[in-house]
Amino acid sequence: MAARTRRPMRREPSQERSRAMVRRILDAGYEVLLAHGYDRASTGRIAAAAGISPGSLYQYFPDKHVLLGEVVDRCADRLRARISRAFVANLAGGSLPDAVRGNVLALITAFEENAGLLRVLYEQLPPNADTRRADFKHRIDELATTALLGYLPGGARADAVAWVLVRTVENLAISYVLDPPEVDREDAVEEITALLTGYLATRLDPERR
Repeated sequence: MAARTRRPMRREPSQERSRAMVRRILDAGYEVLLAHGYDRASTGRIAAAAGISPGSLYQYFPDKHVLLGEVVDRCADRLRARISRAFVANLAGGSLPDAVRGNVLALITAFEENAGLLRVLYEQLPPNADTRRADFKHRIDELATTALLGYLPGGARADAVAWVLVRTVENLAISYVLDPPEVDREDAVEEITALLTGYLATRLDPERR
C-alpha cells in the first residue's frame, strides 16, 4: 500500500500556554479513545473531557482524525521507546535464550499494559490510517534488526530475519493480549521463546549461540 500524506495540525503551538492546551486536548483524546473507541470518539466528547469548547479544540485540530492520529502517534512512540529500552537491557548480557525470553516477556507485558491502544491500532483504525500501523511495525523491525546484527554471521540478512521474528512474536503476543487463550502466561512465554530460539539457531553465528 502506498503511503498517504498525513494532514497536519491546524495551528502549531508556539507558546507554553498553547502547548499546555494541546497536551490537555491530547490527554482528553486518549481517555475518550479508550473509553468509547475510535468511531465514537467525537470532537465534542473530547472537548468536554478537556473542559474546553469545541471552538477552542478546532483552533488546533481541523477534525477528529487529525487529533486522534496525534494521540495514536504519541502513544505508539512511547510504547516503541519502552520496547527499545527493554531490547537494549535484555541484550546487554546473558545467553541468547535468556535475551529472547526477556524480550518476549517485555513485549507481552508492554502490550498488556497498553491493551486499549493495541485494540485501537489493530482493530479500530480506519483504512486511511493503515500507515500508522505500518510505521509502528517498521520501528519495531528496526529495533530487532539492530539487536540481531551482533549475533548474525557476516553477510546474513538481518533485516529478513528480523522481519520473520517480529511478525511471529507480534502476532502471537497480540493474539495473547487481545484474544487471551486458556494458556498460562509463563507457559506461553516459554513456548514462544522456544519457537524463536529454534529458528535463530539455524541463522546465528555458531560462536554466539
